[in-house]
Amino acid sequence: MSRTHTLLLSEILKKVHNAKTKEKKISILRENDSDPLRMVIKSSFDPNIEWVFPEGEVPYKKNDVPEGTEHTVLRKECRKLFRFIKGGDNTIPQFRKENLFIQMLEGLHESEAQLIIDAKDKKLHQVYKGLSAVVVKEAFGWNDQYIKEN
Repeated sequence: MSRTHTLLLSEILKKVHNAKTKEKKISILRENDSDPLRMVIKSSFDPNIEWVFPEGEVPYKKNDVPEGTEHTVLRKECRKLFRFIKGGDNTIPQFRKENLFIQMLEGLHESEAQLIIDAKDKKLHQVYKGLSAVVVKEAFGWNDQYIKEN
């Protein structure tokens, strides 16, 4: 009885990065389709989504434990991301949002923490070769507003 390993979101995007053709990249995204994956990608590509943090480095302590032993995974933490998007949660003061964001990053595997920082900086398409607007729209059936078309 083999237990299947659920890929980290960073591992999925690394597979996309390594895929040679546009069709293979789309196929990988579709095979690993999930709300968390869509959320992270959409937060990087959709120009209407603005993070409440400035672009650039985040002062956090990297979690350098071996993959699979991290405290939490981005797939589970994704539901908290709305707090860090402008208009998502106006009840939490900015300094508290910064602390929550740093705590989240410190609990994630280093590759997933970097993934969410790259999404915040709107540069997933620069970090992961071939992860373009065209590819993600086709993979997820999104229109130009990054909304699923029926």
